Amino acid sequence: MNRTPRWPVVLFDFDGTLLNTIDGIVASYTHAWRTVSGREVTRADILPWIGRTLEDVFADEDAANAAELEAAYMEHNVATLAAGIKKYDGVSELVHQMVDAGIRTGVVTSKRRRTAIPAMKLAGLPEETVLACAMEDTNRHKPDPTPLLTGLAVLDAPAAGSLYVGDAIFDLQAAAAAGMDGIGVTWGAGTPDELQAQPHIAIVDTVAELSGYVLG
Repeated sequence: MNRTPRWPVVLFDFDGTLLNTIDGIVASYTHAWRTVSGREVTRADILPWIGRTLEDVFADEDAANAAELEAAYMEHNVATLAAGIKKYDGVSELVHQMVDAGIRTGVVTSKRRRTAIPAMKLAGLPEETVLACAMEDTNRHKPDPTPLLTGLAVLDAPAAGSLYVGDAIFDLQAAAAAGMDGIGVTWGAGTPDELQAQPHIAIVDTVAELSGYVLG
């Protein structure tokens, strides 16, 4: 017997949630800092930045050179996009199963459209999974709820009864601020303890666990 999905609308973060882009992000941040200012940053420095926009991170870290840092990051990231990613086993299949079950799916990401669109194709997402909101679509960014509310508007869906899935504390904070349910995944940038400290319906360690929540 077919079951009604718990959430008819599910939005996803992208980096570290639907596709393992973490190594590529780290490499691009490292390149940008090294070439523009000679600053050496570590993976531990970079992971807490993931989930925020490049504009916000560079403005906070080095406002005087923010534009040049972002340009250097983007040039490196676009050139190395395909080489800097790995698929998470089972994620693409789960999103296809969700679409087949009648769940409307979309991506709300801090990536720019020029990298988000090809990355979504590399992730093997179904055509029905739309890019509901990218970095340049709003003036406010996670943890502000505006990107999630913008994505919901694209899908003509209410916040109540919708779900956002992400790997960073900013994702869960934004979901709570938007009035959405939030599920954190531990295979990306956030640590389990950090995610557990945020508002959430669940924190999951495996795709099978996530499937159990969204498909039953």
